Amino acid sequence: MAEPKPVIEFEHVNKIYTNGVIGLKDIDLTIMPGEFVVVVGLSGAGKSTLMRAVNRLHDISSGDIRIDGESITKARGKQLLHIRRKIGMIFQNFNLVRRATVLKNVLTGRVGYYPTWKMLFGLFSAEDKQRAYEALQTVELADKVYTRADQLSGGQQQRVSIARALTQSPRIILADEPIASLDPQTTKRVMDDLRRINQELGITILINLHNVELAQEYGTRIVGIRAGEKVFDGPVTSADAATMAAIYSGQEEA
Repeated sequence: MAEPKPVIEFEHVNKIYTNGVIGLKDIDLTIMPGEFVVVVGLSGAGKSTLMRAVNRLHDISSGDIRIDGESITKARGKQLLHIRRKIGMIFQNFNLVRRATVLKNVLTGRVGYYPTWKMLFGLFSAEDKQRAYEALQTVELADKVYTRADQLSGGQQQRVSIARALTQSPRIILADEPIASLDPQTTKRVMDDLRRINQELGITILINLHNVELAQEYGTRIVGIRAGEKVFDGPVTSADAATMAAIYSGQEEA
């Protein structure tokens, strides 16, 4: 039986902004299919830069990032579009069209599969509408299919964005601080949805979290980022209190 191949690979990745600020510094990182990887660190440590480099929302300065063995760093045109189809994205601020229905928002997960003119007229196939409905069932929002997004609670809006990512049929879901604006009860609901998607559908999850307890509860692996550098990478079981304190404080363990 063939060995599984990495789904995400960072090779000597650096990101230096035009003002000279270092976003990422010589990052080497390999993520295997089906992992639930939580990236932790202080605000401004480089977590979002790392996340957004995966699907090239941020271009890197040097190094290479590969998705299923293909370089997204070097990809152009249709090749870039095809690689990006594999990567769903969940944002902190939901990124929904607030005046559109839940169904229309979820269907935008299929934009990479249609020409622009079909998008303008909302010409989605019956198969994709069914796919969107099933994604809403997964996050238990099928009863909201024709509700406008701006009539939903924050937690419901975030679950719609999860359904949108699912409708894309991704190999990977990136979640950039997806619970930052949610209350504790809603946070648990969203995190439970992501864990279920990871375990039942085998979709790789790469998520940024501030909350150490949630990182340890939901992740299978923790990556610590400090000042753009990877300072820890290991299973959740090895990320004890002293290790987590070192990631956030910058003080190494004695």
